[in-house]
Amino acid sequence: MKTIYAILFSCALLAGRVVADSVNFDTAGLGKSPAGWTATKTGSGAPRWTVEKDDTAPSKTNVLKQSGEATYPICIKDDTSIKDGFVEVKFKPVAGREDQAGGVIWRCQDADNYYIARANALEDNVTIYHTIGGRRVSFKNANTKVASSTWHTLRAEFTANRFTVILDGRKVIEASDESFSGAGKVGVWTKADSVTLFDDFSYGPN
Repeated sequence: MKTIYAILFSCALLAGRVVADSVNFDTAGLGKSPAGWTATKTGSGAPRWTVEKDDTAPSKTNVLKQSGEATYPICIKDDTSIKDGFVEVKFKPVAGREDQAGGVIWRCQDADNYYIARANALEDNVTIYHTIGGRRVSFKNANTKVASSTWHTLRAEFTANRFTVILDGRKVIEASDESFSGAGKVGVWTKADSVTLFDDFSYGPN
């Protein structure tokens, strides 16, 4: 009987891994991009994605930091493929004259084709976009306070053509779009000269 319970418990754990997964970067090597991620960009420039120690990290001690400059720096989780589900991250906008943004991407086909939800501390708003062929187009926006040098939680939920964006536990956007209907990768995003920290990245299917 104990053996049966042990098997059932193991199956439950495995099922939990299928349903959702998370990354806190605490076992990743410092000073370089994390293994299993593609650190890249949409457009031009030189993004710099590195794992760094940070005493303010929600789950100490490491964070993923973007400190370079590019049109849109993105970092894609390689082993993901989700059609309907969620992606969530804690982010902290630290600096940037042009932008102080943090975002999540989903249904990512490659560095030029994906959905984004992003929050911007210089503009105090949250926006959802599609990027097609490297061209970013917004289709819903919400004005809301996004404090600089503060950790926030940004979550996107997506089912078929319907999307919900949640900032710090509060629903800020509901929208729909038909650009990408199939499964794709998930990841994180910034813009221009944003220096942004990321931690506690989680994702999974519905």
